[in-house]
Amino acid sequence: MEVLRIEIFFQQPYNYVKDKRAQLCARIKHTFYFRRTADRTRHADAQNGRGAPVFPMPVIGPKIIVQEGNIMLTLEMIQDAQAALRGVARVTPLNPAKKLGKNVYIKSENLQLTGAFKLRGAYNKIRSLTPEERERGVIACSAGNHAQGIALSATKLGIKSIICMPAGAPISKVEATRNYGAEVVLVPGVYDDAAAEAARLTEEKGYTFAHPFNDELVMAGQGTIGLEILEQLPEVEQVVIPIGGGGLIGGVACAIKSLKPDCRVVGVQASGAASMYISQKQGHPVELSGVSTIADGIAVKKPGNLTFELCAKYVDEIVTVKDDEIATAILALMEDQKTVAEGAGATPVAAVMFGKVDVTDKKTVCLVSGGNVDVTTLSRIITKGLSKSGRIAEFSAKIADKPGSLLGLLQIVANTGANILSVNHAREDKHSDVGACIVSMVLETRNPQHVDDIERELSSNGYELLFK
Repeated sequence: MEVLRIEIFFQQPYNYVKDKRAQLCARIKHTFYFRRTADRTRHADAQNGRGAPVFPMPVIGPKIIVQEGNIMLTLEMIQDAQAALRGVARVTPLNPAKKLGKNVYIKSENLQLTGAFKLRGAYNKIRSLTPEERERGVIACSAGNHAQGIALSATKLGIKSIICMPAGAPISKVEATRNYGAEVVLVPGVYDDAAAEAARLTEEKGYTFAHPFNDELVMAGQGTIGLEILEQLPEVEQVVIPIGGGGLIGGVACAIKSLKPDCRVVGVQASGAASMYISQKQGHPVELSGVSTIADGIAVKKPGNLTFELCAKYVDEIVTVKDDEIATAILALMEDQKTVAEGAGATPVAAVMFGKVDVTDKKTVCLVSGGNVDVTTLSRIITKGLSKSGRIAEFSAKIADKPGSLLGLLQIVANTGANILSVNHAREDKHSDVGACIVSMVLETRNPQHVDDIERELSSNGYELLFK
């Protein structure tokens, strides 16, 4: 589809006739963008050949640009969003992360208001609603971060908000969304199931649907992060960004590639929810049968059609990381950077730590997109990260069922310098002989080499290790 974009500049406020975009998206041929220089507010209006917008005031300097494809996102839209977000969203810090690599930097969107980047796109979307749309209210579907962004933005602007969230969303995100003033509807399943319920309620109640990623205004808001990165580190050569549905990387990549085309943009997905990775390989958006990852913020079955096109156009590479690698990255961020990241936010760091992205000769920014994680979930993630990095190890050994056997085993472990966190002594175990028992231990260790040393020391002393 060929899109005709017309920019018309006004010296005074104006009135216009606006059709519902959602009803026209399947049949419009031309889309008009109007910008008022007084407040730089952009409205997306459309006409389908049966009438034209009404302009009571004279216009100055029409500018016609022909743009191919379905993508409507432009650098100017992102710059407009940046102006609108001043005083609403924070300019988050960008700091070196020397322990990750001499050329690595962290862009800390986990320090954004609401704890994640989503506020940017949510506010930019909601500020653009018409008075009629504001009156009816706004609805969204989200695993948590978009929900909080919509809830806060709507409350600030005095608009009713309804949020459909997956029933398994972290409790902290659900409660935070309610506290920001939204009505929360919990839906069994994952993000896509919540999206289906939001679509049903939109049709039934007449709400305006604020898509979390497949929306140009939302992506324009997220793209302001790209502008900030270029302002904070003009010499940046590579940016690593999480991908769920693709709204974040779509907006950021558009901003960066528009201003610095030679800067590499790398996307990262969890291997258990790699919908964009698979879609790009197959050349069209693909819906997965299911997703499973600790990175709930990017657990999306199918990318959007707009975000798919933006990734195809601007993203240089997409890589995947495993859950234990994500857990290790969360732990590293806590210990080395003194910052808390949720699973989705830690994926770029995981990609760098485990060699999925080459940072040897490139100034690289890892975009930590959010930090909204339950304390209970964080505890489990930390344990998983400690295990992956060789800081916690589990051993089970068979010993003779007689006095002194357990003491001898524990003494050998103590001599290796490991700290025993827990011990379980079981006589009735399917692995044990009649005259033997099984001892299972959880040990605090220094690193993977220390774990290997303990295993070697126990084996050399005649202990049969069942599993580690």
